[in-house]
Amino acid sequence: MTNRIFKAVCAAALSVFVVTMLLIMGVLYNYFSSVQQKQLLAQTALAVQGVEQQGMAYFDGLDVENLRITWIAGNGDVLYDSVSDSDTMENHLQREEIRQALSDGVGQSARYSSTLMKQYLYCAQRLSDGTVLRLSVSHNTIFVLLLGMLQPILIVIAVALVLSFLLASRLSKRIVEPMNRLNLDEPLENEGYDELSPLLRRIYSQQQSLKNQQATLAQKQNELDAIVSHLEEGMLLLDRDCRVITANQAALRLMDVRNRNVAGLSLLSLNRNMELQEAVNQALAGVNVTKKTTIHGRTIQVHAAAVGKEQELSGVAVVLFDITQAEQAEQRRREFTANVSHELKTPLQSISGYSELIQCGLAKPEDVQPFAKRIYDETQRLIRLVEDIINLSRLDEGGGYEPRQMDLYDTAREVVRDLQTVAADKQVQLTLEGTAAEITGVPELARGIVYNLCDNAIKYNQPGGSVSVTVSGENEGVLLTVKDTGIGIPEEEQDRIFERFYRVDKSRSKEVGGTGLGLSIVKHAALVMGAQIQLESRLGQGTTIQVSFPK
Repeated sequence: MTNRIFKAVCAAALSVFVVTMLLIMGVLYNYFSSVQQKQLLAQTALAVQGVEQQGMAYFDGLDVENLRITWIAGNGDVLYDSVSDSDTMENHLQREEIRQALSDGVGQSARYSSTLMKQYLYCAQRLSDGTVLRLSVSHNTIFVLLLGMLQPILIVIAVALVLSFLLASRLSKRIVEPMNRLNLDEPLENEGYDELSPLLRRIYSQQQSLKNQQATLAQKQNELDAIVSHLEEGMLLLDRDCRVITANQAALRLMDVRNRNVAGLSLLSLNRNMELQEAVNQALAGVNVTKKTTIHGRTIQVHAAAVGKEQELSGVAVVLFDITQAEQAEQRRREFTANVSHELKTPLQSISGYSELIQCGLAKPEDVQPFAKRIYDETQRLIRLVEDIINLSRLDEGGGYEPRQMDLYDTAREVVRDLQTVAADKQVQLTLEGTAAEITGVPELARGIVYNLCDNAIKYNQPGGSVSVTVSGENEGVLLTVKDTGIGIPEEEQDRIFERFYRVDKSRSKEVGGTGLGLSIVKHAALVMGAQIQLESRLGQGTTIQVSFPK
């Protein structure tokens, strides 16, 4: 604004200066032209008096600079000229000043010479004898006069420009200074130009309206943030250019974004999942999309919907659901159903087959007892399998267990005593070491942990091998260690042995009567009691499993 005022003041000052100078030059030019014309008229009258008295003798020895005298007869012939030869000059009867002098006594005219770029003033007066005496003088045109005065004019213009710039700069600053000092936070408290009062009142009104709107928006934003921030689902709001308007912490966590200030960033800069980007693009096209994708190893269900009117979309709302656990649970359920069906089908088919042979009389008398034993063994295997499935189901549901004080060493001693016969049949030495160790736990779950670990260590051991059970107290809890010299577990399968129905050596598992649920029961029971499990095993060298119980 200062520059505009500065330019306007400078332009006005220079315009006034130029117009004023032109007017002055014009007035002065006309004034001096009039003065020169009057002087020429007076000189002509004096010259007429001299010629009237002396005749041609008046011109003898006459030396007049810048003045031309011509004596002209009544018929227009030139009798005398102070500049040119009168005999060679043309008739002057048609000259304007001559005709006026012959008719009125005095005649005046002015003519411009384009060749000499000068103007000539003429003044003629009739003598008593009817002749005419004419005087002429050269008179510069206004353009020649300007050229002659160019240097002083340029100096004056330069001085005027400097003064104009200085005055315009100072004036513009003084005009703008009160506006620069305006306190727009308190518009009505300003003192300055009265012309700004309507504007200041309007600004005050707008500020009050904006403050009210801002307070309302802030309240709604806080309410929305409070709701969205506590949602487990991830929420993203994007504009039409796929740039983030807002995102809650759940969305940033699911996309593994550590920077919390993501407003204005593009979706691809947060996550380069093309399925997510495709869902957003389809939503921008007006199609609501729901699809599954994988982000950083987790299964995410994406729901993208357009926001705004049908004719004018303002952005896209994206909701991210972490369904990893649901997918894994569904996968485990399918695997569990398939495994249970398979595990139940095998012994049932065996029982059905042997029973059918006995029923139809196809079995020899000496084979009836072995067949009955096989039926009994398969039945016991079914019973153990059903019991393990029931225990797992109870553990999955929480079971309603009531923790109480118990001695883990006493539990381990009972289990070792019960399994001594089984160990002897397998030619495995089973030993117990340790001291009394009090914990707060569920006795039946603790027994299940010890029993399944010892039972597996015996079943998957080598003839002549050993199983050592150790119970030791620590500062933070009680440690149960079951170490065997059995077949060991391959390193690539150690992460899966606690899955249901997973067997490392499937052929041997069925030979020893394993159900594939023992270690899964151990895992779930440990979770219920808050215990931690550590596994260390080498193929062909044995396995060590440690369960750390909190006090």
